[in-house]
Amino acid sequence: MNDDQDGPTFDALGLRPELLHALGTLGYEEPTPIQLEAIPLLVGGGDLLGQAATGTGKTAAFALPVLQRLEAHRSGGSPVALVLVPTRELAVQVSEAFHRYGKDLGARVLPVYGGAPIVRQLRSLQAGVDVVVATPGRALDLLNRGSLRLDEVATVVLDEADEMLDMGFAEDLEAILDETPEQRQTVLFSATMPRRLDALARRHLRDPARISIAREQAPAGEAPRVRQTAYVVPRGAKPAALGRILDIEAPTAAIVFCRTREEVDSLTETLNGRGYRAEPLHGGMSQEQRDKVMSRLRSGTADLLVATDVAARGLDIEQLTHVVNYDVPSAPESYVHRIGRVGRAGREGVAITLAEPREHRMLKTIEKVAGSPIPVQTVPTVADLRARRLDLTRAALRESLLGDELDRFRVVVETLADEFDLMEVALAAVKLAHEAAGGTDDDEEIPQVSFRPDSGKRTDARGAGRETGRPRRSPGGPTARVFVGLGREAGVRPGDLVGAITGETELRGKDIGSIEIHQRFALVEVPESAADDVVRSLRATMIRGRKATVRRDRT
Repeated sequence: MNDDQDGPTFDALGLRPELLHALGTLGYEEPTPIQLEAIPLLVGGGDLLGQAATGTGKTAAFALPVLQRLEAHRSGGSPVALVLVPTRELAVQVSEAFHRYGKDLGARVLPVYGGAPIVRQLRSLQAGVDVVVATPGRALDLLNRGSLRLDEVATVVLDEADEMLDMGFAEDLEAILDETPEQRQTVLFSATMPRRLDALARRHLRDPARISIAREQAPAGEAPRVRQTAYVVPRGAKPAALGRILDIEAPTAAIVFCRTREEVDSLTETLNGRGYRAEPLHGGMSQEQRDKVMSRLRSGTADLLVATDVAARGLDIEQLTHVVNYDVPSAPESYVHRIGRVGRAGREGVAITLAEPREHRMLKTIEKVAGSPIPVQTVPTVADLRARRLDLTRAALRESLLGDELDRFRVVVETLADEFDLMEVALAAVKLAHEAAGGTDDDEEIPQVSFRPDSGKRTDARGAGRETGRPRRSPGGPTARVFVGLGREAGVRPGDLVGAITGETELRGKDIGSIEIHQRFALVEVPESAADDVVRSLRATMIRGRKATVRRDRT
């Protein structure tokens, strides 16, 4: 640790030597604002309700206090801390963070999630662990088996709690919290604070301290860390516009968010045809396929990830520079989560949204929730693209000129100089370099459009526009029942079905009606207009790790 720096250090937080050594080894020099506020409170044993965007350092904010109070090289079997997270990817990342910070303490940390062999997790629990980082579904499964004991848990952390509620885990969270000691410490972190989350906090937190940390703002006069931009694009021109924008932006790595798995697959194919190295990620893929995709992205063999919201939850990609909303998110909270993936740890990032002419009001609602304006720009023209490509060629040539490996080409230039002017030789070389880098000029112009004026629509609290006077699809509108060939026997719960439907279709949890779960099948009530889309999507995805027969109910 560096005692000479001007800002506060981790030493000032009173952390034990083992943790300070680990932080120093990892290169951590000074705590982030949320760590400065949260660590002393949590070390003191109080409950905490924290609102913090992704990338503010909240994992260390709750992990370090847990480890501060952990007995070094503990031999007990039951966990003393439980961390609940929405996705498998986030469970792995949080577990890795605990391992890194608690290495000198011999901390035993176990990630617990669906899609992985449960036998291995059972063995680890039997051998003894200190911290369990779990998704709610698998945690409840292990509780019901009697394999996960929570009677010694001193701290429970709900990380990205709003995401867990959106995925339908409310009942699971209640059931898990009821199995923990009444005198536990409870910590809840969330990027947004919807009303139902506040109700959960009131039930389970005791006189919590409240902190709210916004994403770190750039100093006055400097550009913001996350540059937010929107482009107005006709629906049919979106693939071409996205390719044009990516050509201009030249991201190191980017996530493109789509609404459905069909859109993910189609857009991935389009981008690969344009020369990008794009990979799809959605709920219809097995865990092994998802792991391979993430490995290719992190190793640099892929530079674009095209994903649905649910599939991409919890991902932390170090080299990520751009986030693209292929559609305007129907929920402003989704936008907040998405842009939170870039501009982290002092890095600059870019958030791009492709909006259709009818989506002006939805974008305005997102601006209010996100607390920052989203400037609207015109789609780059062919001339813009040509200029950008020439800039890239110029930069590549300059880098080559500054290098020291040009002598072996001198004989070529000297030979041509006997026959041609040196300027002509240079122009021909630049032309070849430009074309080799893909700098051809065969692009067509994309139609330039603007937002349509409002036409009798209103936007509800979550930003989804609908015509005035039209009844909501659910529960008041016509509905249909969908048959799913998995039930209690397969461990299916309402949250599994809600999460699968909202993750792979445009429906929200509030659109889904009654859910009946029988021994070997389940029935889900959805809006009639979306029933066929729900059937197609559920047929293509996995529910509790299994494929299911899905059709409209015939009764």
